[in-house]
Amino acid sequence: MSNFAGLCKSSDFKNIASPVMIPFKSLIQIDKSSAVPVFLQVSNQLAHFIRAGTLLAGQRLPGTRQLAELLTLNRQTIVAAYDEGLAQGWLESKTGSGTYVAAHFPEVKPQALTLDSTAPSPQTIASKTPGYTFESIPFLHRPILTQTTGLHLDDGFPDIRLAPMDELSRAYRSYFRWGNPQAHFGYGDTKGHLLLREQLSAHLNETRGLRTTSDNILITRGSIMGVHLASQVLLRPGDVVVTGETNYVGATMNFQRAGATLVTVPVDQHGLDVEALAQVCAQQKSIRMVFVTPHHHYPTTVTLRPDRRIRLLQLAEQYGFIVLEDDYDYDFHYLSRPILPLASADPKGMVVYIGSLTKSVAPAFRIGYVVAPSELIDELARLRRIIDRQGDPMLEFAVGQLFKTGDLKRHFRKALRTYQARRDRFCDLLTNELAQYVQFAKPDGGMAVWARFDPAIDLEKLALRAGQQGLFFSNGVSHNPPGQRLNCTRFGFASSTEDELELSIRVLKKIL
Repeated sequence: MSNFAGLCKSSDFKNIASPVMIPFKSLIQIDKSSAVPVFLQVSNQLAHFIRAGTLLAGQRLPGTRQLAELLTLNRQTIVAAYDEGLAQGWLESKTGSGTYVAAHFPEVKPQALTLDSTAPSPQTIASKTPGYTFESIPFLHRPILTQTTGLHLDDGFPDIRLAPMDELSRAYRSYFRWGNPQAHFGYGDTKGHLLLREQLSAHLNETRGLRTTSDNILITRGSIMGVHLASQVLLRPGDVVVTGETNYVGATMNFQRAGATLVTVPVDQHGLDVEALAQVCAQQKSIRMVFVTPHHHYPTTVTLRPDRRIRLLQLAEQYGFIVLEDDYDYDFHYLSRPILPLASADPKGMVVYIGSLTKSVAPAFRIGYVVAPSELIDELARLRRIIDRQGDPMLEFAVGQLFKTGDLKRHFRKALRTYQARRDRFCDLLTNELAQYVQFAKPDGGMAVWARFDPAIDLEKLALRAGQQGLFFSNGVSHNPPGQRLNCTRFGFASSTEDELELSIRVLKKIL
């Protein structure tokens, strides 16, 4: 008997036809405070012992009464545990003989339990290189902003406390009550729930001057999926894509992953420098795509001037490039005169329009959309199908219902008033408290302020110190063009109340 077995009482063992004596009473540990049912705890541990070779293929297990007695459990619990093992294929039952470890498992020789001071830590094991190679893509390595607790001047997130949760809850319940359950819970349309596409089409036509039907819309999991699908379908390695020198890094990474050659042009207080783009067009043999966030340029929040929009569409028609328009926060413009999207004034069909409801409701509700000619929508859906068979039909139905009842439009109006008040308060605080440290332009819309710090201030160290004081904001590194240090960052104001914004500025002023 091994030393381990020798530590166990003789009552741990029963006379079973087995080449190894197993101390079941000592090995199987039950935590009755756990949320995992006891029968599953027993079944899972038996499966673990089989995988580890502690229980061998073909080995007979104790009877249900015997094991129940050893573990001080109800016999029906052991019956349920064995039944689970039988269903999972770990165990097999022989009539009149008992329950056995399935015979088809290969022999595993268990290693002795030893304490090895040189053994790697669990963290090292988790990061151990697998038995194959893969390419780690450097440009995908960037920090992900997920801070949502405490004080935060984030990237420009909505306030989830304003989301129409009660209305969404009612819409979800209606999904379960109405219609054919088989249709509701089976596979749906890869393009998205028809109700949402119809309602979204009507909303875009009414508010953005588009001319769409449901066939022109693909529902995605956020705008970033739309950018990814468009990049994969429309770009080939070597294609030239033009972006602003400052740009949405998620889009840039997708273009790089598609193998595109990136060319950048300046962005000023009026948006993308379209005349610089015209010079690139004249110099390049061909340009495949121009990516633009015209309503509130990311990250600087400036709006593309109307004359530049017209010129951009003229260049697209002249040189035959695609305009990929990411209109991620169109719903929040505070001057009551938002400029219509490029897609609304696109006579030749050169614009692929991408938007999102994520910023309008809450980040957890992953709903974006692509608007394009139906032929392109069909192709995007075919690609989407092999990576994501469909979206979330329940969520899409619920949001479609909120459009239909008018609840979502009422939410947009309420959020717009709230965010405008927060923008005004935050900009007053920046002007009155931090003018000697920060320069900014009051944004016409969106959910963030583009803040430029005095060059003498180390923004990375400042962000680190602020985090130690309970205030989170980006250090701005991800916004820097290659080889440049802008010393700028985005201060999101929408997700904080006016009191929280005041506290945030107080912390920042104290550190500065």
